[in-house]
This record gives sequence, C-alpha cells and structure tokens, in this order.
Amino acid sequence: MGQKMLLPVRTALMIGGIVLIGISVALFRLAGFGVDPFTGMNLGISTFLGWSFGNWQLLANTLILAVVFFTVRSCIGLGTLVNMVCVGYIADFICWLVQEALTLTLGIPVRILLLPAALLFASSGVALYMKADMGIAPYDSVAVVIETLTRERIPFHIARILSDVTVVVIGAGSCLMAGETVWLVIGVGTVCNAFLNGPAIQQFRKWLDRIFENDS
Repeated sequence: MGQKMLLPVRTALMIGGIVLIGISVALFRLAGFGVDPFTGMNLGISTFLGWSFGNWQLLANTLILAVVFFTVRSCIGLGTLVNMVCVGYIADFICWLVQEALTLTLGIPVRILLLPAALLFASSGVALYMKADMGIAPYDSVAVVIETLTRERIPFHIARILSDVTVVVIGAGSCLMAGETVWLVIGVGTVCNAFLNGPAIQQFRKWLDRIFENDS
C-alpha cells in the first residue's frame, strides 16, 4: 500500500474531478443525445419549473444531502459540498458560452464527437473525485442510503439501478409536463452512460492507484 496522499494533493484531485464532471454534463447537454440519469431528472424538473439547471440541481442536492446526513453521514465531506454547488453552474456556464455568447451551431458530426468526450470526462472526473476520498456527491449516496435502510437486503448495485430508473422516469415526466420532448433527457447518451461509465470509472481508478503507488 502506498502512503496516504497529502491534503493539497487530495484537494487538487477533488477539484479537478468536479470540474471534469461539470464539463461532462455540459457536453452531454450540448450533444443532445441524452444525459446521465440524475442530470436528466434535474434538467427535466428545471425545465418544467422554469428555473436554471444550476439552481434546481443545488436544491435537489440539498434535499438529498439532508437525508444522507441522517442515514449515512460518513458519505459527506468537503467534496460533497463542492460537487453539489459547482457542477450545475459549471455546466450552465459552458452551455451559455457555447449557445449564447459564442452562438455556435453544432452540427451532427460535432455532436457525435461530443458524446465520447462527455463519457471520458465523466468517468475520469468521478475517478479523480473518488481517489481524493473527501466525500461523495449526494446522488451517489442514494444507493448507499437504500442499502443501509434495507440492511443490505437491496445491495448497492441493485439500489443504483432502482435510483437511476426512478430519476429517469421523473425527468421524462417533467419534460412532458413542460411540453418538451423526452429526448431532451433520454437518448443514446443515457444508455451509454449507464453501461459504460461504471467500467470506465473502475479502469481510471486502477490507473490512478498505479500512478500514486509508484510515486509513493
């Protein structure tokens, strides 16, 4: 086992990971092929309410965090707070920059290229964020809460599937009520995220473990 990482290194990993996650959310939205389940729910609800994505995501994370606090408090750390405050606003800023400030029109070839880029940023960002070990995002704690409350009768991987399916349904329903198409939040990007993100995160974590073990 390598030596424990110094706090400045862990902080840098945490911040870098969260920035990458924010960029990935923006790229998913710009690609227009669907987003990750939690983002899909927040995008659908924020569209229905007429709120900015960042404002609604902050409120949703706060509500989930309150539940986590009373169930699996060990999941909460500085990274939890930075994630819940910053990811939505990073995504909002990038989308505003591309669509409003620069008024760029993204053709199909560019949008197709944005999808693998979004997956890459998402998985590498989560891996960096987890390596920092400074708390996890509120939504990532939901499966842990379910597992804890059911005394492991519902294991983590099943709990994650249940939570992902639930938030996708909520996001799609919100889009329909807002008069928008469900393809705003569900698409090939959602499917790719569900099936590829986990293995990619695990691979990046292995690479990071090797890197930091060699440096120790």
